[in-house]
Amino acid sequence: MARKSITARNDKRKRLVNKYAERREQLKKDGDFEGLQKLPRNSSPTRVVSRCSVTGRGRAVYRKFGICRNIFRQLASEGKIPGVRKASW
Repeated sequence: MARKSITARNDKRKRLVNKYAERREQLKKDGDFEGLQKLPRNSSPTRVVSRCSVTGRGRAVYRKFGICRNIFRQLASEGKIPGVRKASW
């Protein structure tokens, strides 16, 4: 499990991205790069990290499922992810 402070920080980044999305879009369209630099650093979409929705792990997260590889393997072996099954040949 990731620390709560780290997941909270990432949630704050998501809120900032949503808050400044229109302003950022307008500044890019106008070519005002100085105005872009004055926006908060965490309002950039690239600062948001994809994290596991179950554990908060920041590495090896599958975008399609939104969970990390460990939880994916666990849920897949339990048959809780539709259309996913352990390979055998």
